[in-house]
Amino acid sequence: MLISAQQSVLLVIDIQERLNPAMNAPELVLQNAERLLRGADLLNVPTLISEQYPKGLGHTVEPIASLLPEGSVQEKETFSCMADDDYAARFNGLNKSQAIICGIEAHVCVLQTASDLIDSGKKVFVVADATSSRAAANHMLALERAKTAGAEIVTTEMVLFEWLRRAGTPEFKEISKLVK
Repeated sequence: MLISAQQSVLLVIDIQERLNPAMNAPELVLQNAERLLRGADLLNVPTLISEQYPKGLGHTVEPIASLLPEGSVQEKETFSCMADDDYAARFNGLNKSQAIICGIEAHVCVLQTASDLIDSGKKVFVVADATSSRAAANHMLALERAKTAGAEIVTTEMVLFEWLRRAGTPEFKEISKLVK
């Protein structure tokens, strides 16, 4: 199954001030999350952002924070975004069948969110090069578990070009600039 811009929501999970610097390859996560956010904006894909206990972990880091759509941030204390009633209501209110997930930590909040979405019948795509954990082994095992549970493991470029679906458009030119 291909990713559809019309049927998906981009979930950016917990890329926060005190969490991100502790991750394995934090710059890669930021770079690819930024690409996904710019692509989502360009192609009108709705975006939801979570912040895990921002009082203690800080808010979403730059440059991600400056790209966030108005009102897209949802604070939470649950590990799974879908275990937070307000977040779940916002996601379900969008009435989309696909969730594109990036963020941290892969083996905690990303994995639990993916599992809950799969259990609710959604098609889940975890973006491997836009997720991370403090330890590389946790990241790798989280991707394996997500795949076993039914998620598809994808890359940033897969998402962008599947959202796009065709060349020769102004959007294609903009997406091409993002991946260079």
